[in-house]
Amino acid sequence: MPTTTKRAPRSPKPKPFLRFYHSDSLRAKTLSVLTKMEKAKDPTKHRDALAGIVVELTDAGMDYFYLRPLKIAKAGFFTEQSANLGMGATTRVLASVIRNLIGRMDTPQLLAVSAYIRGLME
Repeated sequence: MPTTTKRAPRSPKPKPFLRFYHSDSLRAKTLSVLTKMEKAKDPTKHRDALAGIVVELTDAGMDYFYLRPLKIAKAGFFTEQSANLGMGATTRVLASVIRNLIGRMDTPQLLAVSAYIRGLME
């Protein structure tokens, strides 16, 4: 009788990803807001703080992925200023949308967003 060996299941192929580095102070602030919201009896009272963190993380990401490469490439003052103006306008619009959407979330939705952000930070 032939013996068969059972192979361990293959781990899923890792997905490609990009990440950005942000300041230690933004990380500490993010973790503080997430913890307060997760431990609160009523997480909806922390909607504004969560929205603020999402906006700050968005700003940091936009800077890291779009503005920083222009500086590294020495694209020039006018190019960098144009990009700064464009990103500033974009992030203001995004901030409004983020605050509006998070401002209407219920407890399970807020906790899901919190868990997602924590997962990104690991």
